[in-house]
Amino acid sequence: MQEDLTTLALRNLPAPMQTVTSALAQAFASHDRQLFLVGGSVRDLLLGNIAADLDFTTDARPKETLEIGEAAGATSTYTVGERFGTVGLVFGEQVVEITTFRSETYPTSDRRPVVEFGDSIDGDLSRRDFTINAIAVDAITGALIDPFDGRRHLEGRRIEAVGDAPSRFAEDPLRILRAARFASQLGFDVEPETRSAMAQLAYRLPDISTERIAAELNRLLIGIAPSNGMQLMRDTGVLQFTIPELMDIAHDEIQGRHKDIWDHTMQVLDKTPPRLAVRWAALLHDAGKPRTRSMDSDGEVHFFGHERVGADMARRTLRRLTQERNLTKRVSRLVDLHLRPAGYDDSWTDSAVRRLMVEVGDELDDLLDLAAADVTSAREHRQRDASRRNQGLRAQIARVREEAELDQLQSPIDGNDLMAAFDRKPGRWIATVKDQLREMVIDGELRHDDKERAMEIARELVAGLDDES
Repeated sequence: MQEDLTTLALRNLPAPMQTVTSALAQAFASHDRQLFLVGGSVRDLLLGNIAADLDFTTDARPKETLEIGEAAGATSTYTVGERFGTVGLVFGEQVVEITTFRSETYPTSDRRPVVEFGDSIDGDLSRRDFTINAIAVDAITGALIDPFDGRRHLEGRRIEAVGDAPSRFAEDPLRILRAARFASQLGFDVEPETRSAMAQLAYRLPDISTERIAAELNRLLIGIAPSNGMQLMRDTGVLQFTIPELMDIAHDEIQGRHKDIWDHTMQVLDKTPPRLAVRWAALLHDAGKPRTRSMDSDGEVHFFGHERVGADMARRTLRRLTQERNLTKRVSRLVDLHLRPAGYDDSWTDSAVRRLMVEVGDELDDLLDLAAADVTSAREHRQRDASRRNQGLRAQIARVREEAELDQLQSPIDGNDLMAAFDRKPGRWIATVKDQLREMVIDGELRHDDKERAMEIARELVAGLDDES
């Protein structure tokens, strides 16, 4: 890892970010003010990733920051977070947020922090959640500021609270969930003392608004290692205060002739693509199994109807978390239908495939990805058979789609329509009219289902043919 901002920027920052950073550094230096790149952007740079945002901190107060930003060439500004010391600067398409050094206290009588302006970068970094997020780079000199050994923790792939972990989490319990989110996003482990503090203070999570919790869970689920974050939540007791609907599968200790539901769920979760609806569906697809478990006379375990029970649980869970209505609907449908693709075989007709396509609608690709991930058997022949079924269904769907698209590139009216409309016998004239109408559909001049206009055009074409004869 390099300590020189210029090296980091040249290697990782997109050109627009480099230009803005340089302009701001020069402007703040000319006003004898400090400017530091902080937070996730520095963490991402040190990890060799592309920084998604530019977040800075400074000793300048918000009004002065706005003036300096305008001098640096900002095309517009915004002050939504000004009372917390944050202002926004817009440089073309690049948005920058700059926050005055802060010091926060958390009165026991109020969940909201009292924000005061600080006087040093070290003080500002000391109020942050984790050491990997408490690193700064001096935008003017290029010096790395790392008072809590965050760079070493990045190298060790470790999440550790800044200072005293219980104190950090007591200040803002959402940080407990943020630890799990970073474990998912980065694939890191949480060090023992921080993990212990998570378990100790997990009961405080209900103090946090549902919206903030839902936002963290969404970020966690689309991380590179979502099972990492979920397993951490289970082990520290965080799960029962955030997604209690999963407690039945999280601690399902009944032994039977079936795979462990929690472990299976975690495998499916990691195998799905990082799309939010698919990840939520993967997490909840077997949530209904404990409620539907039965055993036959041969000792065989069954979960009849678990997909319907799970769909209802998914709907209730996401509504409780105040998730968007479309996401809630999509996830519950995916859970309800997640077994359908597994029933595919070579006997399925095109009409059966079309029926599935119509029923599932625009959730079809998500459903196929979920179904592909829902095969976690250790037996290779089962993996091969499941993969063959999934690929076969995808291939038949692709063919049916292609044929449907070709059908839409045909004349809106056929030979029978033409003969009835013009009271004529079959002949070459039908092909001539249909070919012309089809060309107009291909060229986008005529909708494939606009029979009325097609008939008007046909009358003109037939009249022209009569004139030629």
